[in-house]
Amino acid sequence: MDINQAIADLKKEPGFNDNVGMILVHNGIVRGWSRKDRAEVTAIEVNPDREKIEEIRKDIEAKEGIFRAVAHAYSGPMKPGDDVLYLIVAGDIRENVKAALAEFLDRVKAEAVTKKEIFA
Repeated sequence: MDINQAIADLKKEPGFNDNVGMILVHNGIVRGWSRKDRAEVTAIEVNPDREKIEEIRKDIEAKEGIFRAVAHAYSGPMKPGDDVLYLIVAGDIRENVKAALAEFLDRVKAEAVTKKEIFA
């Protein structure tokens, strides 16, 4: 996903100027170490549940003040430094957009993505 192009596309949507005062982006990247014990990770295998991600995305987009929510999840084997997950939330004011992005990220990670770390 080209994040700059995704934002440019959002800005072209009808209603954008009347409804958006903030865009927040999450760019999840493969770490070179495990969150559990900081052991070196050489790769991960990621399996997103795209139907569940879409369900969550619709829930977020329905929240007060949210104009658009976008998700793009990669799948398969990846190495440290690779992009894994992009989330974009565009909405009216900071309080609404920050809360929506936090919920979007937490729910996608908890409900819709599994990963297996491969160690050195």
